[in-house]
Amino acid sequence: MSLSMYQASIPVFIRMLGNLSNLLDKALAHAEAKKFDPTILVNGRLAPDMFPLSRQIQIATDGVKGCAARLAGVEIPSYADTETTIDELKARIARTVAFLQTFTPAQIDGTEDKTVTLKLRGEETQFQGQPYLLDFVLPNLYFHITTAYAILRHNGVEIGKRDYLGPY
Repeated sequence: MSLSMYQASIPVFIRMLGNLSNLLDKALAHAEAKKFDPTILVNGRLAPDMFPLSRQIQIATDGVKGCAARLAGVEIPSYADTETTIDELKARIARTVAFLQTFTPAQIDGTEDKTVTLKLRGEETQFQGQPYLLDFVLPNLYFHITTAYAILRHNGVEIGKRDYLGPY
């Protein structure tokens, strides 16, 4: 049996967003234990020219909700990108997971050759469905979740590879 577009997307997105939410739980617990304002973590970054933790999470959630919607041919929900707390970021993740859970395999499977057009840096870029998922969306999801992980770890949150990968 081959791996379907649905299997390679929706369950993976949901799992990784769940792991990201769990990382945020540990971040909040760390801030409370060390008695500092958790917005320091929300605004944390690894380098001055990088996006902060909040933006990493916004991009990760935007990428997967956009992917699912584009492949299924439904409207992409719009989020305001105004999260300033860990609780608000967790709510954004939960809202994205709830959206992803509405998709069925019938909506996503068979979209390997579907044309997906994105505006990237002001230019329209076209993908076929499978390369869009495998070569663009998934690497971006992992990049932004890894960067969020690294920001938290850099700021002393006691997390490890097992937290990133989640239970298996």
